[in-house]
Amino acid sequence: MWFTSFRNAIFFALSGHVLFAKLCTMVAPQLRSWMYAVYGALAVVGTMGPWYLLLLLGHCVGLYVVSLLRQPWLCLGLGLASLASFKLDPLISWQSGFVTGTFDLQEVLFHGGSGFTVLRCTSFALESCTHPDRRYSLADLLKYNFYLPFFFFGPIMTFDRFHAQVSQVEPVRRDGELWHIRAQAGLSVVAIVAVDIFFHFFYILTIPSDLKFASRLPDSALAGLAYSNLVYDWVKAAVLFGVVNTVARLDHLDPPRPPKCITALYVFAETHFDRGINDWLCRYVYDHIGGEHTAVIPELGATVATFAITTLWLGPCDTVYLWSCLNCFGLNFELWVQKLAEWGPLARIEASLSEQMSRRVRAIFGAMNFWAIIMYNLVSLNSFEFTELVAQRLLLTGFPQTTLAVLFVTYCGVQLVKERERTLTLEEEQDKEKPE
Repeated sequence: MWFTSFRNAIFFALSGHVLFAKLCTMVAPQLRSWMYAVYGALAVVGTMGPWYLLLLLGHCVGLYVVSLLRQPWLCLGLGLASLASFKLDPLISWQSGFVTGTFDLQEVLFHGGSGFTVLRCTSFALESCTHPDRRYSLADLLKYNFYLPFFFFGPIMTFDRFHAQVSQVEPVRRDGELWHIRAQAGLSVVAIVAVDIFFHFFYILTIPSDLKFASRLPDSALAGLAYSNLVYDWVKAAVLFGVVNTVARLDHLDPPRPPKCITALYVFAETHFDRGINDWLCRYVYDHIGGEHTAVIPELGATVATFAITTLWLGPCDTVYLWSCLNCFGLNFELWVQKLAEWGPLARIEASLSEQMSRRVRAIFGAMNFWAIIMYNLVSLNSFEFTELVAQRLLLTGFPQTTLAVLFVTYCGVQLVKERERTLTLEEEQDKEKPE
């Protein structure tokens, strides 16, 4: 999809936005938020038709009216009901009829624009409840929702952040900011070329679809193929959000960063391919229910609620149910292991170890956790059958040689990542200690 009609269409629309935004910033910077919304609404009408725009306006007005009641539970409930109407039949079939014409990207743009519209409107409503002293208008909601770079594919910024940044009358760039924007644009171009190479010359997605052929591969090749599936999906997300974020930074916004590289992940708490949706879920659901995320029962309730909403967002089906259950278990299991490590006897044993040895022990668990992340997410990114084949080869037929070899390589990678994180933490602490 990315390298057929989507890439050309989105580049054309974003290029128009950049030129239009630059012109408006030069002529009337105090009206730039209005100009962004007008251009975005016109782009939606030109792409999906006027009836689709009216459908989204109906959802926006509904959530705006509910936000005036200042009841968070009612705002979240209506937001989830609106989201369900775009994910479940028969309402989804009825609402999809509002799109004018038929074209290749119709389904993708319909689900993207509708789903993100509901999340943005829900964020607006909840922020209105959180800050009753601030009077947000329907115009603020429309300017927030119809910002074109974020409209169809995200990432989503919570309303409070977007409103504060886009309301600056005369935004000023920091020193070196333009250089960083150019560098990000260059990296996005490199990533696009990398995806093109992956797509045409590496059979990362084709081989797993042929289980008869995949079963003849050696164990190490299967492990590498499973890892490559997650890297491929991460690169696609990095390309999409990298391009959109570059445009947003040109508009003096500070959008959510691209997802963290899968190679640097070894805990479920940091595993997400869309940082914007992760921030939305944490702010309004996960942190609200789980608090400090140190108690077992509240954490269980927070993760169940979060993944229930995530399941609705992705579209309920058997694969998504399985993916949600596995990742919900992984997130809770991390807390259980942490609590067990804090238990008296085990805590004393770890305290008796040197700092280096303690890091090595934790890296062993990190290596196992890394492969749990890969296997749990491979279910949704590829297929259950391929995931079952990889698990069988790594844990049963390949034990102990392949299992230990793969874990050793992963262990070394986790050590490198942890050492880099420790170095960055020390550098940040030293910068804070420097006198002004």
